[in-house]
Amino acid sequence: MTLQLTPLSPALGARVSGIDLSRELDGAEQAALERALLDYQVLFFRDQPLTPHQHARFAARFGDLHVHPIYPHVPEQPEVLVLDTAQTDVRDNAIWHTDVTFLPAPALGAVLSARQVPEYGGDTLWASGIAAYEALSAPMQQLLEGLTATHDFTQSFPLERFGRSAEAIARWEAARLQHPPLAHPVVRTHPGSGRKSLFVNEGFTSRINELHANESAALLQLLFSHSTRPEFCIRWQWQANDVAFWDNRVTQHYAVDDYRPQRRVMHRATILGDVPF
Repeated sequence: MTLQLTPLSPALGARVSGIDLSRELDGAEQAALERALLDYQVLFFRDQPLTPHQHARFAARFGDLHVHPIYPHVPEQPEVLVLDTAQTDVRDNAIWHTDVTFLPAPALGAVLSARQVPEYGGDTLWASGIAAYEALSAPMQQLLEGLTATHDFTQSFPLERFGRSAEAIARWEAARLQHPPLAHPVVRTHPGSGRKSLFVNEGFTSRINELHANESAALLQLLFSHSTRPEFCIRWQWQANDVAFWDNRVTQHYAVDDYRPQRRVMHRATILGDVPF
């Protein structure tokens, strides 16, 4: 194995070369990628054409895979969802968010494959919740300890955008009932490194439960803006067949919606995780 890692920013991100994701990983390669993910939070791979089966097989080396309740998926590989601007309203991706935090055990991570990219535009940004937390003052860190926040499926998936037919309304209603609002800690601890991270995001977090509504709104706005300061972020300019693999427990991301009417097609496999603490 000749795995090479090139760090891309002080906060997070590394480009990985010397590995072929289309073939079955061996134990040493998997361990090396797990270590790199722990160290860099998001990993990027150039020129990695993957079939949906290869994509799902790679992601499944790191945990069970999630089947998304709303987004369409590859017919023969339901664990691989399709983000295609020609088919689906993907505006909920053009906001800072952490994937599927409406689950009791949100995703460990995700593997995103660029199937078709615009000639220009369509970049994705990631932000490190660890860097954001560690940059807070000690009194603010102390304030946040022990607080919990509500995460709500409908905040990113409102009926008016995803219920345009009787079938879609029925699917949306079933997903809403299956995923009622729930609470996660505002600050979570990474189970692998023990480092603390902010764990609120504009996509799904609706309020801080222990505070009055006006206090919650003010503090969430502060945390949302603080978490995405440029020094905590990295921006990736996609090429066809790029792959990104990120630690969803301690990052947020934002898919820039600046390329229309060009088309952008991405495939994502989401790896189930653990209950935040």
